[in-house]
Amino acid sequence: MNTADLPDGNADDDAGAMLMQAHALTRDFTVRAGLFQPRRTLHAVNGISLALSRGDVLGIVGESGCGKSTLARLLLGLLPPSSGHITLAGTDLRQLDRKAVARRVQPVFQDPYSSLNPRRGIASIVSLPLEVHGLGDGAERRRQSIAMLERVGLPARYADHTPGQLSGGQRQRVAIARALVMRPEIVICDEPTSALDVSVQAQILNLLMDLRREFGLTYVFISHNLAVVEHIATEVAVMYLGQVVEQATTAALFRAPRHPYTQALLKSVLTPVPGLGVPDTGLGLAFPDPLNPPSGCPFHPRCAQRLPHCDSIAPVLTHGPQGSVACHLTTIAIKPEPEFTVH
Repeated sequence: MNTADLPDGNADDDAGAMLMQAHALTRDFTVRAGLFQPRRTLHAVNGISLALSRGDVLGIVGESGCGKSTLARLLLGLLPPSSGHITLAGTDLRQLDRKAVARRVQPVFQDPYSSLNPRRGIASIVSLPLEVHGLGDGAERRRQSIAMLERVGLPARYADHTPGQLSGGQRQRVAIARALVMRPEIVICDEPTSALDVSVQAQILNLLMDLRREFGLTYVFISHNLAVVEHIATEVAVMYLGQVVEQATTAALFRAPRHPYTQALLKSVLTPVPGLGVPDTGLGLAFPDPLNPPSGCPFHPRCAQRLPHCDSIAPVLTHGPQGSVACHLTTIAIKPEPEFTVH
């Protein structure tokens, strides 16, 4: 086996071609609040539609519990949707077996400490996808895995090290190498830098961007760190209680956020004028109970700009030249927000 035997994700001539679409995705979980409590339904993902073109870096942001990681597992085919469907290059994901999906879509998870087998050498860890798919003999798989390890910044002398002998950043490089050894087209990155030191985060982000250019990769990048998302993403979707409430190009969303929740998120980490201290985000109340979501607009209990009908009528995600937003305020004049800059 050589590189030509692997699926080739580098397809510059197809740049911009549609790779993946999610159509009205939902994912519900039945949970019990207590031993003698009735079962209740948690709407972890609630009617999300997304389109991912070749070369995109789609950032997905939102508070903990908003459904980001559940959406990632749906896009990976690790969870079936309760309703809706996903297409991969025009084919319904339900018509593809797990191996067919894995050859084209791979994950990089948050925690490099628990996502790697502690008993295996890292070359063996990286080569495992090739083994599962029956590609090459043992010697060729090892050669391919060492080559990919070197590409992500780990010299061949590390090949027989176990994960416990590596730093957190090195472990995440192993996870990235394992994801890329199959030459996938799409990589789902679920908080890939949040468990790392700040200095190491920058190295991993730069590596991901270099690999994107080299291999023609398309990323879904999930993070709670808005500064990271602004740096890496071409487009951003903002999630709240299982729904996308705003989606726009990265430049447009960070320059002029339209949904009050997006505005509050940006204010939580950004400030228009340095030296003003910690800004008032305006979020006020804590994140609502997902098992008992508010009526109408899910954000209305925390929204300082809510209208009288926000508590009874759910806004529809509407599309326009500035992006998509689910907010009743978009039908009236909205007070302009100041431009934000990253510290």
